[in-house]
Amino acid sequence: MKFNLNLQWRTWSTKKKVLSILVGIALIAYYFCLPKTLFDKPYSTVIESKDHQLLAAQIARDGQWRFPAMERVPEKFKTCIITYEDEYFYYHWGFNPVSIVKAFFSNLSAKKVKRGGSTLTQQTIRLARDGKKRTYFEKIIELIQATRLEFKYSKQTIVNLYASHAPFGGNVVGLDVAAWRYFGTSPEQLSWAESATLAVLPNAPRLIYPGKNQEILLQKRNALLKKLLDNDHIDQSTYELAITEPLPQKPHELPQLAPHLLQFAAKTNREERLVTTVDYAVQQRANDIIANYYLHYRQAEVYNIAALIVDVENRDIVAYIGNSPTTTAHQKDVDIIQASRSTGSILKPFLYAAMLDDASLTPHQLVADIPIVIAGYKPTNFSNSYEGAVTANEALSRSLNIPFVLMLQQYGVYRFYDNLQQLKLSSINKYPDHYGLSLILGGAESSLWQLTRAYAGMVGTVNYYNKEQEYRTQEIQELNWKAGFTQTFGDTSKEKTIWGAGAIYNTFDALTKVNRPEGDEAWQYYDSALKIAWKTGTSFGGRDAWAIGVNKKYVVSVWVGNATGEGRPSISGVRMAGPILFDLFKLLPKQKEIAAPLNDLEEVAVCQSSGYLAGPNCLQTKMDLVAFRAKKTILCPYHKLVHLDSTLHYQVNSQCEAIDQIRPTPWFVLPPTMAYFYRKTHSDYQDIPPYRSDCSPQDQLKKIEFIYPKHGEHIYLTKNFYSELQPFIAKASASSANKTLFWYLNEQYIGTTKQFHEIAIRGKTGINYLAITDEEGHTQTIEFYLEKQN
Repeated sequence: MKFNLNLQWRTWSTKKKVLSILVGIALIAYYFCLPKTLFDKPYSTVIESKDHQLLAAQIARDGQWRFPAMERVPEKFKTCIITYEDEYFYYHWGFNPVSIVKAFFSNLSAKKVKRGGSTLTQQTIRLARDGKKRTYFEKIIELIQATRLEFKYSKQTIVNLYASHAPFGGNVVGLDVAAWRYFGTSPEQLSWAESATLAVLPNAPRLIYPGKNQEILLQKRNALLKKLLDNDHIDQSTYELAITEPLPQKPHELPQLAPHLLQFAAKTNREERLVTTVDYAVQQRANDIIANYYLHYRQAEVYNIAALIVDVENRDIVAYIGNSPTTTAHQKDVDIIQASRSTGSILKPFLYAAMLDDASLTPHQLVADIPIVIAGYKPTNFSNSYEGAVTANEALSRSLNIPFVLMLQQYGVYRFYDNLQQLKLSSINKYPDHYGLSLILGGAESSLWQLTRAYAGMVGTVNYYNKEQEYRTQEIQELNWKAGFTQTFGDTSKEKTIWGAGAIYNTFDALTKVNRPEGDEAWQYYDSALKIAWKTGTSFGGRDAWAIGVNKKYVVSVWVGNATGEGRPSISGVRMAGPILFDLFKLLPKQKEIAAPLNDLEEVAVCQSSGYLAGPNCLQTKMDLVAFRAKKTILCPYHKLVHLDSTLHYQVNSQCEAIDQIRPTPWFVLPPTMAYFYRKTHSDYQDIPPYRSDCSPQDQLKKIEFIYPKHGEHIYLTKNFYSELQPFIAKASASSANKTLFWYLNEQYIGTTKQFHEIAIRGKTGINYLAITDEEGHTQTIEFYLEKQN
């Protein structure tokens, strides 16, 4: 008997162990019965403005409009869907036994599926197990997983999952997309009638097809609205108004306010819902501005426009317009903001700032503007004219080419190239010799993105210095489009990162003098005017027009042209990009101008006429230059002390005039070629007086110079309408307007000129030698190569 009891005990103990193991396995299986990722579906990439308004969306890879899961379902739709699908949603643990039994007997008596007994939780599981057959076995699996889902997630999350993945007809999946496609609004803005319409669709998504099943859909919607009234979710007046609302008649296009930013974001954040830094209102109005200009510019066969607005403080993108609303044939899908294009003159402020910071230039210093040929390179100004000499800030504000070529030659291509790399202009990546001096005139390429980043870094440098009297080691930071992201600008330092705040400020000060677009020329006389530092650029052949403007808070940049690279004679930075720039600035809150960094500037005496550091022989004026480094700037080379007789009309010396009769007089003297062009636009310029007839000159200054051609130049002779070979016009300048010059071609005398030294030259094919001499024996000779047109 004892043996039997022990045997029974061991048998029972074994059964318990087996049962415990089986229960444990069942619990483990139950715990893991839900897949790790409930919905393994491709999603649309969605971007929103900083205040969570939809900017643009990209269709999912499977061709469905399916936004990433919502974080919160609007109360109206939640009330509608629970009332329609699962009134006891908050009272069950995944399934409703009463509903299941009722549905079973109803379907059994009808001998077909007439009624469903699934809860919202079960329907969520069914959506996640898309493609499974609707059998009783599958129903059991759904039921088990539904209870597990209830343990894993809150009721709110389950509603969110259902609303985000329910079918709403066609390729529309999820409430987010359905609200936009059928009612052109966000889910939060849906009315009770609209919410009720969408709530009945997942149960019968085919009812939504435009123009079909309208009566059935209307009946279902109104029945749900009546149920909402009966359950006291809405009042009588709301119900009566709701049933009068029309049903959707045709699908709406999803908003595409920033399609190119979406395209850019999707490269690194595909299938996500992204909140950006974009200001919805500014983006919307900026799109309208670009669209209006596009309609105007396309008449001149200019089809593409791009614009970027950036908040300097954290480099946040406020508006991103990658292209105009043009056609596919004109490359509407190309994101111009990221495309590399010829820079034109847009790099000139960087060279200007570099030379100010290096103390090799002052803002009012005269720089040469004369015909030049450097190693076969012959730059010209946009206007094909010359002024002899202009101040550096005027050369910048008027974007004159020749002064900047000469400035780059002085500063050094390699040094400037290194500066551009520090500005992170990474698309300028060929060897410096590849670009040469053309680097400053559009010989390189960069993008609107990179250039805007560089200009923002310059503004940020001045702003931070004014605030902390220090610099940041990583001031040139990437532009940011992600909301909530905070930039890291590196450590603080007393040492400048690229250029000092004073040099950058003087650069921006010069750029406020740039002539405004037509109609805004007198802006400085209005108190309400925007003080903006801005620069334009136009690439060779009219392929690219740039405009970049800054104030203390914002950088606005614009590009106009053809994405295909076709040039147009009408394309100009000032004429086409400039007006857009100022219209975009008007969208932004008015800001203070960039403040002067007083601790990085010091008052220095300069020559009034030349802008160089004042020497003893010129009238002086005061101006703020870069502190400490200003003392490295050379003294004025254009003022000399001349000795005149008592009439002040002739130069004399001690060999022909008594010392007590000599009048030492300061005189502003430019080299002959510079003076030749300078006096044409400066009527007050006075040539240095000639020597009196009884005095001989003792200085060794050049008396005569060639203006055109230059030594080593290659010249082509062309034919006229009658096939007659035409000469070219050689030009020279003399230190005195009254000089007579004698001309010789290949040692043969060809003529004399006085006052206006110009003469027609025919010459022979190949190498020629041209010489000029004056009455005093001063001679200049050049070599040039002549080629005749066939």
